[in-house]
Amino acid sequence: MATITFRTDPEVDAALSALVEGGRDRSRAIREAILEAARRERAARLRAEAEALAADEGDRAEARAVLEDMESLRAW
Repeated sequence: MATITFRTDPEVDAALSALVEGGRDRSRAIREAILEAARRERAARLRAEAEALAADEGDRAEARAVLEDMESLRAW
């Protein structure tokens, strides 16, 4: 586990104070904030990838073709 030192500004100081107001440990609050930021970033990347795929007409045409092929295999 690494130790990280960084400089804050007044906005970060205020945000950190709000996060530890209820007695939460500063280190824990910072760890949780970093993990949450990573989750949001990952979700944003996945969303962007999904939007790009949805906008790809070639990919959508291929998916339609596969669905049409599969439809012919249905038993009823």
